[in-house]
Amino acid sequence: MSFAAPVFLLALLAIPLLLALQVAATRRRRRYAVRFTATSSLAAAAGAQSLWRRHLPVALLLCALAAITVALARPQKTVAVAIDRATIMLVTDHSRSMQATDVQPNRLVAAQRAARSFLGQLPSGVRVGAVAYSDTPDSVQAPSGDHSNARAVVDGQVADGATATGDALAVAIETLQRDRPKGGKLPPSAIVLLSDGKTTVGRDPVDIARVAGKLKIPIYTVALGTREATVPNPYPFQPPLPVAPDPDTLRKISQASGGQAFTAEDDTRLSTIYRSLGSQLGSKTAKKETTQSFALVGLLFLLGAAAASLRLGGRVV
Repeated sequence: MSFAAPVFLLALLAIPLLLALQVAATRRRRRYAVRFTATSSLAAAAGAQSLWRRHLPVALLLCALAAITVALARPQKTVAVAIDRATIMLVTDHSRSMQATDVQPNRLVAAQRAARSFLGQLPSGVRVGAVAYSDTPDSVQAPSGDHSNARAVVDGQVADGATATGDALAVAIETLQRDRPKGGKLPPSAIVLLSDGKTTVGRDPVDIARVAGKLKIPIYTVALGTREATVPNPYPFQPPLPVAPDPDTLRKISQASGGQAFTAEDDTRLSTIYRSLGSQLGSKTAKKETTQSFALVGLLFLLGAAAASLRLGGRVV
């Protein structure tokens, strides 16, 4: 919790002072008390009063002062709010290596499930586009408030071909730039890249990531799969092909663009990453004042102090 006007918190120092004055006043009354010889008769007539009953009104008053003082300091809490004009491009590799079954049931199906989970986390106000690629970027969906359009691109992938990550990122950046309002600046934008292998054709993805960094478009990368994974060789009687992920290059992509890098070796980890990114990219933190809550609590304590003083016969001073 933070405070917009913390200087008012200095008034809390007055509470111990008021408490000390109350104690001093109580001792002064005892010092000048009138002696009465028939104390047993007086106690029977006045009735016994417990210690807490005598001090309850003062305690409630001090609590009221503390709550009202905190309210004057304008307390704030950090909350997540949806970003109205955020734009996200989902870039997914569907090269041949996505046939590997080291991520159950296979990498492509796991990626599609996670992407659907990611889209489900995003607020409706976030615009989403998609790029699917292998040898080349073969499916492109411009950002739209209708998330089903991006979902259709994700669901329509078939694992085959090489890996052209640099070309896919270039297309995603160009698509984001075309989506900017006419004459306006680029809205808050990000790219989420999932790939399971090294770039084998096309442009250098790290060079493209540097361009994204200059445009303030962070790229969040997810390296999918395990190092021991293989896929069947397309040539008969040949050994299986190794399809280890390339987390080092993906980490360089994220660093060059100002994003973050993640590694997913199973479908559970992949889904967790996508859900987290959906919440992170679809919202931002903001300060929300809770002044009214503290003011209301202070008022309730103040009313309680007044009621206790009248009902229990306690004194404030």
